[in-house]
Amino acid sequence: MADNRRKEIFDKVSEIVADHFDVDRAKITDELNLKTDLDADSIDFVEFVLELEDTFGSEIDDEDAEKLSTIGEVVDYIEQHTN
Repeated sequence: MADNRRKEIFDKVSEIVADHFDVDRAKITDELNLKTDLDADSIDFVEFVLELEDTFGSEIDDEDAEKLSTIGEVVDYIEQHTN
């Protein structure tokens, strides 16, 4: 059951990443690094986090957001902090 929930979260995060950073969804994996692979600057990253908050209906603490660097970390964080 948890794997299914994680896949749903991953799919939503992938969709946001694909739209926001203009990336092919097929290239989005858990290991994809937001800052190095997507060349996201701080403004891109803040906008991405705000979009995640809107999509998942939860707030991501700024301190926590700074620690998120890969798609897998983002998915795990959302899975742990939402119902």
